[in-house]
Amino acid sequence: MQSLRERTSEKWRAYPEDVIPLFVAEMDYPLAEPIAEALTAAVRRSDTGYAWSSGDLPKAFAGFAERRWGWQVDPAQVTTTADVAVVIVEALRLAIRPGDGVVINPPVYPPFFDVIPEAGGRVVEVPMLRDAASASGWSLDLDGLERAFAAGARAYLLCNPHNPLGHPHPADQLAAVADLAARYDVTVVSDEIHAALTLSDGVFTPFLSVSDPAREYGIAAESASKAWNLAGLKCAMFVTASERMSRLVASLPEGVRYRTGLFGQIASTVAFAEGEEWLDGAIRSLERNRDALTTLLADKLPGVGYAAPRASYLAWLDFRALGWGDDPSIRALESGRVALSSGPMFGTPGAGFARLNFACSPDVLSEAVDRLAGAN
Repeated sequence: MQSLRERTSEKWRAYPEDVIPLFVAEMDYPLAEPIAEALTAAVRRSDTGYAWSSGDLPKAFAGFAERRWGWQVDPAQVTTTADVAVVIVEALRLAIRPGDGVVINPPVYPPFFDVIPEAGGRVVEVPMLRDAASASGWSLDLDGLERAFAAGARAYLLCNPHNPLGHPHPADQLAAVADLAARYDVTVVSDEIHAALTLSDGVFTPFLSVSDPAREYGIAAESASKAWNLAGLKCAMFVTASERMSRLVASLPEGVRYRTGLFGQIASTVAFAEGEEWLDGAIRSLERNRDALTTLLADKLPGVGYAAPRASYLAWLDFRALGWGDDPSIRALESGRVALSSGPMFGTPGAGFARLNFACSPDVLSEAVDRLAGAN
């Protein structure tokens, strides 16, 4: 872990060196070699200016989406910007008027609570439901969504796969969401940043692929940043699949596109075009760590509830039976010197929970669970 501490990103600078950082969604794995080579070549030719158009990224993403998910993306309907948060904020600004309701499904990625007011909207919460019949143990509350849409919400910020639950929403539920969106004239912004990290026992379905209503009412936020660990390079995409939504995105100020980082565009293009071998290896490592975490918790912290995720590298841990309070991350840090993400930050349903990032070495993961067990 000492070599990782040479990195200067948030994960390795937010806490003292005696803390194991398993909070922010950043992987410890080395950068994919084709990406490293492309970035090094860009530096050598002093190619550090502004991104011009979207380059070859739309075509590279379309090829990846077809190979990975059978989703046919029109490269002409792909527009780049800085990151997924910008995609969300700018899409919502186009879709709502000040004060309009925007629905989210807590427990959910904490910045969702911030980007909605930034776009001028009002947060409307429709929590995820526990569902024993679901492979991930969770499901969307379709009745709750309909009530929120009928009450006047104008947009829905969907997290697919869902963070922190690692739950890829099934196609039938996404189609039902699209039908509701069409019935109530609601724009769906689907954050699909973790999609490429769907594990072998999960199935990711792009929202825009499920039906004509989804294409008519949806905008997808896509990026290589999570799957290939490129968040600091600043590149994400608006993806549309209808003339209506394409015109909407085309009305964005030109400055939104100019926020794209050139290094992010270069790295993302290579990731989608040449990075699948590395990605498959990363997913195999994540699956081994996920399974190891299941065993470690059962052996050392059997009171912690845990449903193994089907996507990404984030574990949603239920500490309520241990009596660690509403925010178990406080005890994990103070007594165990392990930094976890605070459950309450994910919304009211996060009380008693914490999120753990298992995209690390098996030794680090084992030591972290040992420390948490010692803090109990």
